[in-house]
Amino acid sequence: MKKFPLILFSLILSIGIWSEYEACTRVVYKGPENTVLTARSMDWRDEIPANIWVFPKGMDRNGQVGPRSEKWKSKYGSVISSSWDIASSDGMNEKGLVANLLWLGESEYPKFDPKRGKKGIAISLWAQYFLDNFATVKEAVDNVSKEPFVIVSDYIPGTERFTTVHLSISDASGDNAVFEYIKGKLVVHHSSDYNVMTNSPVFEDQLALNNYWKGIPGTVMLPGTNRAADRFVRASYYINAIPQTSDTRKAVASVFSVIRNCSVPYGISSETEPNISSTRWRSVSDQKNLTYYFETVFTPNTFWVDLKEFDLSPKGKVMKLDLSNYQTYNGKANTSFKESEPFKFLGL
Repeated sequence: MKKFPLILFSLILSIGIWSEYEACTRVVYKGPENTVLTARSMDWRDEIPANIWVFPKGMDRNGQVGPRSEKWKSKYGSVISSSWDIASSDGMNEKGLVANLLWLGESEYPKFDPKRGKKGIAISLWAQYFLDNFATVKEAVDNVSKEPFVIVSDYIPGTERFTTVHLSISDASGDNAVFEYIKGKLVVHHSSDYNVMTNSPVFEDQLALNNYWKGIPGTVMLPGTNRAADRFVRASYYINAIPQTSDTRKAVASVFSVIRNCSVPYGISSETEPNISSTRWRSVSDQKNLTYYFETVFTPNTFWVDLKEFDLSPKGKVMKLDLSNYQTYNGKANTSFKESEPFKFLGL
């Protein structure tokens, strides 16, 4: 009898009570000899233009919410993928810390008073704040758990869609944390075991659903829809089923196979679900070798960026890899980056 509510809950999800507009998957692989890789897919209903940027350390930042903005100077250089060149949605810093933003419809952020109280950071900077300031997950959790600031969200420009996301981080040791704002309160999930995250439901319920499916052998049956709960189960199963190896080529290939398995076919449509999101791009961060792999659905090649080969000192330049107009890159793309003025993070 104790298992019945969980089984019923899983069946409800499977038959489609929940409707998803935006969907992504994030998964962390841990192999021998300190091999750690974090992969994610970016799934979105509409086009979501991305570019790849390299930021040196020593950049002055502020939260972009007015006089009560949190301010900092970046301690670490990073490579990031932008969304519309107004936000950092994914990336890795020079210490191997990775940050990923994924949609979470249940998110509800604290009220922000622009005149008093805690300082604020625009949601467009949430991932970048972690990449700029922390080398490990523990360091980040210890700092952010004190809630020195609040996250301030707003509508996506040109839409009536309010931005609601949660954030995951992983580090070069394989430690993980998930940050969610539920009913205006920050909820932190911190464990090296938290290797997978998708969208709805909230992370605590994702873990409960996954525990149910662990009782069913993955070689017998796995949930196969594009819904977040099903993608979570598939990612959890396959990331532990692929070879555990320190061979970077094989590890990256295996992890890409997992994140592709959890992707949503481009252009998929359904009369009952007209707003299904398609996968737009995928990334894999090699946190041991500081290499950032990337592929989009409109270009035929996977390419990568070796973060170690950039000047990440305070004297380094902001560099941009332009992905517009179906730009196609092959192999290591470092030499294709161009010096550029940094984009302006969207704020209030």
